[in-house]
Amino acid sequence: MHVLFLTDNFPPEVNAPASRTHEHGRRWVAAGEQVTVITCAPNFPGGRVLPGYRNRLWQQEQMDGMRVIRVWSYITANDGFARRVLDYLSYMLMAFVAALFVRRVDVVVATSPQFFTAVAGWAVGVVKRAPFVFELRDLWPESIRAVGAMKESAIIRGLERLELFLYRRAALIVSVTHSFRETLVRRGIEGRKIEVITNGVDIARFTPRPKDAALEAELGLQGCFVAGYIGTHGMAHALETLLAAMQRLREHPEGRDIRLLLLGDGARKAALREEAARLGLADTVKFVDTVPKEQVARYWSLLDVSVIHLRRTELFTTVIPSKLFECMGMGLPVLHGVAGESAAIVRREGCGLVFEPENVDELVQGLLSLRRDGALRERLSAAARAAASHYDRGVLASRMLALLRACGAKTP
Repeated sequence: MHVLFLTDNFPPEVNAPASRTHEHGRRWVAAGEQVTVITCAPNFPGGRVLPGYRNRLWQQEQMDGMRVIRVWSYITANDGFARRVLDYLSYMLMAFVAALFVRRVDVVVATSPQFFTAVAGWAVGVVKRAPFVFELRDLWPESIRAVGAMKESAIIRGLERLELFLYRRAALIVSVTHSFRETLVRRGIEGRKIEVITNGVDIARFTPRPKDAALEAELGLQGCFVAGYIGTHGMAHALETLLAAMQRLREHPEGRDIRLLLLGDGARKAALREEAARLGLADTVKFVDTVPKEQVARYWSLLDVSVIHLRRTELFTTVIPSKLFECMGMGLPVLHGVAGESAAIVRREGCGLVFEPENVDELVQGLLSLRRDGALRERLSAAARAAASHYDRGVLASRMLALLRACGAKTP
């Protein structure tokens, strides 16, 4: 079977869509399938092409057995709705054109969060007479409202009509959360064609390890209790909450040796640096720019607790941050500031403490509790390690491949 996969994020980018597609794809190749990925020049999240690449009309490479085709797109940082839409539209058009030159395709998969990629996937499926599979990673455009990037308007309503059109035309929808599936069913989409494959963790790569002594010394974290946030610094993440907590801890007798490591990039990174400087947190908050994927586990190893956080809004009760599963693999206790389905996972697996999103008081209390209670940390860590096996990326990739094979087999 030949799987054509459309995604505008792919390694060397290190965000969740890039990692999921790459880790699934290389396992499908190992299982004997042919995989072609159409993506663009890597540039997320800073809107700058990463070293070693250029924004060309067409370039091609092999990665872990996959054929990777990179097309030109309009590249911009994630700092304005109109410019981001130009980015999405340019990739949609170029990916469609590139797909016309890919031969003998059995199934077309297109992934969100933004669904212009899915538009290209649907159109390619029509031309190739191959089933179109929509991998649903986000309820877009609802997420635009959730972060305040755009208010209710005719444009939003038009995007929602397009969204429903794509759901109805998909032969299969693979959702990353059960909440997304329930939302689609309530909106009239047939439940029989919606399957849930959550995100997961590569347990061979993310596994418990001692703190990296050299990196610890380089960042000046020796002898400190280290909390960390690793991931995109965007509008959705409300990381100002973490800075406010660190300001309070600076004055607390038990909090003076607590440090916060913020690793990643995004639309809010510069503003967060400015806010940390304004609050006088230069000694207690360490900012690190995005690092290559193979280096991320070194930074995870420095943490005594991982903080996961999203803005307090109804939509985010339906998401499961993918970093939760990497924390499990690393055996890290989690302070989880996301309500809903992901909080239920944390409670069920017993791998962390849940606090209300954007609630500085609860975050401070959680940090202090974990700082003073080594037995609690060890209990949560053991539960995290045990839970990781439930979200093994290899098992999840096999489940999705079985769905794609069944979908492809229905093609006349």
